[in-house]
Amino acid sequence: MDARHEALNLTLRRPFTISRGTQTVACNVLVTLCDGDHQGIGEAAPSPYYGETQPTVAAILDDLLPALATDSLAPSTLHERMQRTIGRNPAAKAAVDMAAYDLLGRRLDAPVYDILGLDPAGTPVTSYTIGIAAPDVMARDAAAAGDFPILKVKVGTPHDVANLEAIRGARPDAVIRVDANAAWSAKEAVRRLEELLPFDLEFVEQPVHAADLDGLSYVRDAIPIPVIADESCVVPEDVPRVAPHVDGINIKLMKCGGISPALQMIATARAHNLLVMAGCMIESSLAITAAAQISPLLDYADLDGNLLVSDDPFTGVVVDAGRLILPEASGLGVAPR
Repeated sequence: MDARHEALNLTLRRPFTISRGTQTVACNVLVTLCDGDHQGIGEAAPSPYYGETQPTVAAILDDLLPALATDSLAPSTLHERMQRTIGRNPAAKAAVDMAAYDLLGRRLDAPVYDILGLDPAGTPVTSYTIGIAAPDVMARDAAAAGDFPILKVKVGTPHDVANLEAIRGARPDAVIRVDANAAWSAKEAVRRLEELLPFDLEFVEQPVHAADLDGLSYVRDAIPIPVIADESCVVPEDVPRVAPHVDGINIKLMKCGGISPALQMIATARAHNLLVMAGCMIESSLAITAAAQISPLLDYADLDGNLLVSDDPFTGVVVDAGRLILPEASGLGVAPR
């Protein structure tokens, strides 16, 4: 099996701001695995928050891919070998993992969701994310997303009430979720969320710092909407640790290392009676389509990173009135645009 990687730089339609900062370009990495007449592709969307950048992904792939190139491995076996070869670097692993699933599907001439035994008709509605900006800008973005019945609004600023008021005015019909990206202390989170509850919120994602599990419990016990862990729940081993403190978890391929560990996280979450969501970084349709393959197993989806990009080089999953429509082609079903 031959393996290679190259830079994949994506330009955002407009600056995207969360409580940690602003992003205008996503510096990602494309991985290609070739086996005879078939090839599979995958994407790494590294996050400095989790210790990865485009250069670190490229560097680790230089060491990792030669160790994988001698055999044609099942994705689960490939992931086990990656785990033995390198410690963390989840985005790099995710790119290889999804490329392996794509390659397997193309060899078998079947979509990945068919190989996993999942019904493509069971995909959820994805939310559309509204980044932090001035209230009128956020309201304009919410109105422009009129085809999406669910909005995920980034919070964690002194102006959250004004922002939500403007968004709710523009979209009285929308289901609204909020995501603080670990911006608050526990007591501050409760105070802030009590101010936002009148805007009819579905749930809150990661209201407190990632390591503050007791803070998650404090918030969950104090407010009447579900609390979903994101930054506090990264890999499969985290699920039992956070389960007593939250109502659900947000899985991202770029946090956990790909489809294989994501499936483990879903199974473990269900065993702990947790709600399950899948999210994303700023990604092309390649990585979004990979995550969408397992979306029939989810309660919630936030798979819109490709919709924030102006120069997406791929086609794959599409969205119809918010619902994810999986491609029928083999593998991930992704093609060059």
